[in-house]
Amino acid sequence: MVQSAIMSTAFFAALLIAFTAPFCAAQEQTISEESVRDASLQAVKLILAAQEKYDFKAERDADQKARAAKEAPKGIPGFSPGTEWPYQGVYRVQSGELPPGYRVGGSAICCLGLLRAPGFAKDAARKAAMCASTEFMLRELKDEPLMAEGFLGSYDVRGWGHTYALEWFLRGLEAQVFSDALAQRVLKAAKTLVTTLERTEISETGGWNYSRRAGKGPSAASTFMTAPTLQTLFLAQERGINVDKGVVARALKTLEDARLATGAFQYGTDKAKQNGKGFEDVPGACARMAVCETTLLLAGRGSVDRVRSATAAFFEHWEHLEKRRAQTGTHIPPYMIAPYYFHYAHTYTAQAIEMLPEAERPALRQKLRALYWRTREADGGWNDRVFLRSESFGSAMAILGLMAPSLPAVPRWNSGS
Repeated sequence: MVQSAIMSTAFFAALLIAFTAPFCAAQEQTISEESVRDASLQAVKLILAAQEKYDFKAERDADQKARAAKEAPKGIPGFSPGTEWPYQGVYRVQSGELPPGYRVGGSAICCLGLLRAPGFAKDAARKAAMCASTEFMLRELKDEPLMAEGFLGSYDVRGWGHTYALEWFLRGLEAQVFSDALAQRVLKAAKTLVTTLERTEISETGGWNYSRRAGKGPSAASTFMTAPTLQTLFLAQERGINVDKGVVARALKTLEDARLATGAFQYGTDKAKQNGKGFEDVPGACARMAVCETTLLLAGRGSVDRVRSATAAFFEHWEHLEKRRAQTGTHIPPYMIAPYYFHYAHTYTAQAIEMLPEAERPALRQKLRALYWRTREADGGWNDRVFLRSESFGSAMAILGLMAPSLPAVPRWNSGS
């Protein structure tokens, strides 16, 4: 019996090794710079091919015809020439259309990804697509009421469009993407966007949120939204645009107030009601910990140790993000993780890695690359939603994450104190 038990134990040990060896090999695989380059260029092809001229009525009619014929809805009708890359999520405005904030924000993120992929300087088609999308963003910001300064009801995503359009305009100007005439319009729009973000802060508490109380009382700031917005304002200041220091100071305080002893950050800042559960448990917060700690470090209110811990939390709890990737629903228990956390988390973890001491970066870059390779779509892109259209966003965010070692650093905030 003893010999039988030993043989049985040995058999199961061998079986375990056989099943886990391929996974371990994949984890230990070195992904070369050439592989990163090729993957980024494939993502560029997919993004360029997906540029569209959004037409809600045509899309709705096509879906209705498909359903009447008992076919799967086709999703995105082909329109040429394209001008935008809308992000698609669950939320729609009252008419049923994709919100302008998602259309502008998604387009801006795609432009940022296209800019950072290798070969941009010699790619005329890429540059033309980005300039066409920039014209689209400028029109929306000028003419679309739902992109004007303000907030409607209790849920309004225009702030995402404001933040990422501003980042794209500033980075596009820095890279001299635009003609002289277009650059003048872009710079003017960038200055206006800084003012818009200042005026749309949550004045009682600081910071920003796309979900606010419709009635009386102050709303909580979303750390998920506030940290990237602050980084964009840091960039604006560095580019010579005046930024209200009081707005930034209040927003930074909301991030500090949202931090728990575990290193997790609340989704919505409410220091008096911290409980460390769900949203606030480390697995539920690991997607936003890195961007919050990096932002605080850039403002002189954080530390490299905290950035290191936030980066480690992302890798330790990555499996919980992966379980929610490309799934239906939004904030699902136990950790209230939404699918859209996924590529956001990867991009800002890549940024955090570059804030660590140089000797620590290569191993962490490889570790992150392995996760990108595990979650790549069959066509070579990346997508964390169930919507085909959102592959452009996911692929652009993946480019930004993969190319993080060569990206210009986010400037530090100068508080003047």
